[in-house]
Amino acid sequence: MEAARTIKDVSPHEFVKAYAAHLKHSGKIELPPWTDIVKGGKLKELPPYDPDWYTILELVSSMARKIYLRGGLGVGAFRRIYGGAKRNGSHPRHFCKSSGSIARHILQQLQNVNIIDLDTKGGRKITSNGQRDLDQVAGRIAVAP
Repeated sequence: MEAARTIKDVSPHEFVKAYAAHLKHSGKIELPPWTDIVKGGKLKELPPYDPDWYTILELVSSMARKIYLRGGLGVGAFRRIYGGAKRNGSHPRHFCKSSGSIARHILQQLQNVNIIDLDTKGGRKITSNGQRDLDQVAGRIAVAP
């Protein structure tokens, strides 16, 4: 009998794509009306080109995966994780954090769906339902040839 598969056993890229498709088909995550005009942070010059970037870009599933692997992450941590270099024209580049409202909205959506919950030490942690859901998606990836 084969051992159960978890997120740690599958490729991160494959898992994020599969879980994003799972969330999109389930219809649990609702898109905010401002997704077509918002930028990813002050380091970005334009909004994303893909109109479905909120779920297709795998931002929601990537954040759920990161909370599964390392609990206690909050909005500030995700601002640092998804930040990058801001282009300053002829001046040197500097690190800049990403948008906090996008990270906050995604965390609130995941909390409403009961995938994550507030941690007593600060940040968010994965719930037992969320862990089971993520492990089922990872198990489907491991079984698929």
